[in-house]
Amino acid sequence: MMQRIPMEKNFLAAMLHGRRSRLAETGRLDELCLIHTVHELARVLYPDEPAASASELQRRMAAGLLDELSRLAGSTADDRRAFLPWLSVRFQIENVKVIARGRSTGTAPESLQQHLITLPRDLALDVPKLLAAESSAAFFARIPNPVLCRRLRAVDIPSGTFYLEAALDHAYLSELVFRAHGIAGDDRLPVLSAVRQEAGIFHLMLAVRGKFGYGLKPETLIGLHVRDGALTHDRFAAMLSAGDLEAVADLAFGRVIDVRPKTADPAALEILAWNRLLRLANKAFRQGHMGMGAVIGYTILRRVELANLITLCDGIRIGIAPGVLRARLIPRTVEEAAHV
Repeated sequence: MMQRIPMEKNFLAAMLHGRRSRLAETGRLDELCLIHTVHELARVLYPDEPAASASELQRRMAAGLLDELSRLAGSTADDRRAFLPWLSVRFQIENVKVIARGRSTGTAPESLQQHLITLPRDLALDVPKLLAAESSAAFFARIPNPVLCRRLRAVDIPSGTFYLEAALDHAYLSELVFRAHGIAGDDRLPVLSAVRQEAGIFHLMLAVRGKFGYGLKPETLIGLHVRDGALTHDRFAAMLSAGDLEAVADLAFGRVIDVRPKTADPAALEILAWNRLLRLANKAFRQGHMGMGAVIGYTILRRVELANLITLCDGIRIGIAPGVLRARLIPRTVEEAAHV
């Protein structure tokens, strides 16, 4: 295997700032929202590679980010705990989730392939073997990622696809926070702030979707707390015990969301949490300049771009009006109370 050589810092900074200038943000998103068909969108994004369907286009966009993350891994000597290589594991986890859903519904392996992201060899999965697992524990044990498996064994959760997917996210984020602590110097704090926000979004949505959406018991969710995330264990427990979403918003304010919405609902809270992540990623990118902060901030900005482009692709496919579609992209505005 060829060893990656860290890039010279000035070259890395120039490369990242150049890539940042080409991201689909602000005015660029305004233009893309005016596109009428998925085929036209694919032609704009990939002039030399037409896509036959929305799902193919989305897989290609995800593969593009995965490839970029792979190339950035090892780009700096300051990545002492291999934070950047771990970012690619998120794509492996998304494929595992698709397989888990297929396992719960008895879907054949060949039917799942169109929904899976193409992974590099070191992240590849044995789909039939995973589908044949007789229990959640056996399913986890067949994931060929020893770090992920070790993290998964540390979580005791009930059976069920929701808990299985939540355990995967918990394991990924727990390791992400651990690796972020290995970043040295001035980059450490802005990177940790952004990474803790990712864990905070996970906690917030466990309360909002898990408890208030699916009616799950707090005692079955509290074990999914990510240590050293944006929320302490006690605050997360209080969030899970809250009587309504307004109380959840109060507990999240200043830690996972920057402002309180006038009317707390799941969509508004999720929007505000992602808006905060975008703000923190921009801050890390600006302050990092030539170091890990810039690199990691950029990777989060790329993830937000991918999320926006997937939303855009789906919206165009089903014929959502441009103005309505633009309002669904990050950052999004919601009715907010004053900063108090």
